[in-house]
Amino acid sequence: MKPLKFIGSSEDDLSEFPKEAKGAAGHELWQVQLGLMPSDWKPMLNVGTGAYEIRIRVLGEWRVIYVAKFADAVYVLHAFQKKTQQTRKEDIALAAARYKQLKESAK
Repeated sequence: MKPLKFIGSSEDDLSEFPKEAKGAAGHELWQVQLGLMPSDWKPMLNVGTGAYEIRIRVLGEWRVIYVAKFADAVYVLHAFQKKTQQTRKEDIALAAARYKQLKESAK
């Protein structure tokens, strides 16, 4: 099982989710650690190759963007509450910047 590693404030952001949403996110991330796909997800090509968004619909809309393509860990790039139909550009840009930082540190 791959370990989870959090980039930037993603761990703190995830800890701010309501208890039920946090539990759902934890279960979905555990699935990813086991090499499986989450139950509700979509690829986030605008963040980077291999980045995915976990969609959680518990007490609102919550999202966790992660990348699992690296051999050493599952990296959580961003966790946030979704309040609009489309994912905000700021959330995508933040996840993309963290993904870029991760790739550069892996070199």
